[in-house]
Amino acid sequence: MPALAGFSLMLDRFNGVLLKLSMIAMIFTALILTYSVVVRYFFKTPTDWQDEASVFMLVGVTFFCTAYVQSYRGHIGIEALSTLLSPAVNAVRLFIVDLVSFVFCAFFSWKSWALCHEAWVDGMTTSSTFAPPLWIPYSMMAAGMTILTLQILVQVLAHLTNKRSTR
Repeated sequence: MPALAGFSLMLDRFNGVLLKLSMIAMIFTALILTYSVVVRYFFKTPTDWQDEASVFMLVGVTFFCTAYVQSYRGHIGIEALSTLLSPAVNAVRLFIVDLVSFVFCAFFSWKSWALCHEAWVDGMTTSSTFAPPLWIPYSMMAAGMTILTLQILVQVLAHLTNKRSTR
């Protein structure tokens, strides 16, 4: 299916961009935490923002990279089964796992967007003195899960059309 192949290619490119942004965010997270330690140790100055900024970036990195990892089927799986099963049975197993994963991730995405909306509407913030809005990490979680859901959908559709995905 040309449409599926095109969408898969677009999703792969988007996942590559998110991967590079996530790498940059990891570097910034390390710099922020290093800055926090240095400032607190040498200058005895408390920092109240670095923990939440770091956690927010780590949430983004974690959720934004899930679809990239899934495109390579790099998530933890039971590989012992794949060596014991015939290729045809293993393909059915992978399809069932993808289908169940798609349903779970679609539900998780929907609930994450609902949580993000609730945090936005209610003006929820963290309980610290820095008090950043909670819609920021919730939106990253929701967007990452949505992208993962789309990646799994591509794999399910590729299996249904009896063609391999781009990977």
